[in-house]
Amino acid sequence: MTVSLENGGSRGGGSILIVGAATEEILPVVQALESLAVTTLVPPAEALAALSRLDADVVVVEEQDRELLAEAAVLRPASVRILLRSADGAADGLDAETVVLPRPPDVPALQAVCAVALRAANARRVACDLESENQRLRGVGLEAASFSPEELGELDCYEGILTQSSAMRRVLALLRKIEGTDTTALIHGETGTGKELVAHAIHARSKSRRGRFVAVNLGAISDHLRESELFGHVRGAFTGATENRGGLFVEANGGCIFLDEVGDASPGLQVALLRVLEEGTITPVGSDRPRRVEVHVISGTNRNLDELVRQGLFRRDLYYRLNVFPIELPPLRHRPEDIFPLAKQFLVQASLAMGKKPPDIARDARAVLEAYHWEGNVRELRNVMERAAILCKGGVVVAADLPLAADHDLGSVPAGDSASTIVIPPGGAKLNQLEREIFQKTLALAGHNQSRAARILGLRESTFRFRLQKLGIASRRSLPFRLGRVAMFLITALAELVLSS
Repeated sequence: MTVSLENGGSRGGGSILIVGAATEEILPVVQALESLAVTTLVPPAEALAALSRLDADVVVVEEQDRELLAEAAVLRPASVRILLRSADGAADGLDAETVVLPRPPDVPALQAVCAVALRAANARRVACDLESENQRLRGVGLEAASFSPEELGELDCYEGILTQSSAMRRVLALLRKIEGTDTTALIHGETGTGKELVAHAIHARSKSRRGRFVAVNLGAISDHLRESELFGHVRGAFTGATENRGGLFVEANGGCIFLDEVGDASPGLQVALLRVLEEGTITPVGSDRPRRVEVHVISGTNRNLDELVRQGLFRRDLYYRLNVFPIELPPLRHRPEDIFPLAKQFLVQASLAMGKKPPDIARDARAVLEAYHWEGNVRELRNVMERAAILCKGGVVVAADLPLAADHDLGSVPAGDSASTIVIPPGGAKLNQLEREIFQKTLALAGHNQSRAARILGLRESTFRFRLQKLGIASRRSLPFRLGRVAMFLITALAELVLSS
């Protein structure tokens, strides 16, 4: 039997779970605590299911059911655990965090302890909400220190993800579709594209956002420790296991776990992950007792799981379970519009962390950043801007402050190329000739990307295109279309000639 009383007067937030029989002794306790929070009384046989199902802030257990305290410590580690013990009851086997109160219950003392526990739990929830809000606003708040209002108007910020590219805007549109759910998502992307940041964003607006976010890189844990790290172990399960441990899934219970590099999971671990997704249970290493958990699972990979499935290296059923909502993150080189805004964001963050005023970025430094190939994606860009924040002098980051300038690894601009050098002949030159050369070499520096070239020169794209047309400069972007028209004309003419003959 489960008794839930939810019609109290001055209740605050939170919940209390009492394990015990519905006796004349315990029912007055339930009624007294109901004024503080939603209070649920369950018999011992239903206690484990209730601990897994209810996000209880306080768990009250009677002496004869004291073994449930260990389960409560694993399933609800943040809860306050209270043992009602008689005067002659045993005191051994209790952890230091268990509150012991006399039995029969001292109702005023029990109310006081529960009130303090509920206030602490509410403070944790408020702190969690503030952290989520801070993460959501972190992008705009920092960018406002360095972006103009016009630039800010073009940017889209979602839980700290900053973008103005169409490729990433499509990703943000997907994230908005799963807000308020705990949909199992699989994030594909190269190393350094920001898979964990996207997982954080999903969690921040999910149904389980009040719970913890736990991230683990499966590729960074040795094979023989992965199951213990994820699912915990019991004392004596292996050499060095001197005490029971809950594991990362227990830590994330009621919240979210992000399994990065899930393609590296061993066959045995894949079976265990499938059990979690299908049954909602985990089994600690060395134990034969499964435990229920409610965890929002998000995974990430830089590997082609379809190919791994075809090769028999990854379970097809697990792949289907993980790939309920796939999200593909584009590499940074495929969204060049984001390079400069992200560089400014990282520069501001690094400078503020060092206690320095955020510097500006000079045009030559911007040109270098936007021409670089960025094999390491967003992570590499962040590291480069942190170094630039250290090396910068005079309030402006110049090309010499970037390690990319020294490496000459500029993607479309070969080392030693004079694409950015304008030579004035001894006899002089006309202004329109110099302007034509500037535009041509800027286009080459930008890989013939007109949007990027316009930004390098500090012009609007429409103005840049107007100047190209006025100077008679043809962009490579239009050549494939023109060649296609010519090719179609020749093919048509050839076909007519064959038919007429």
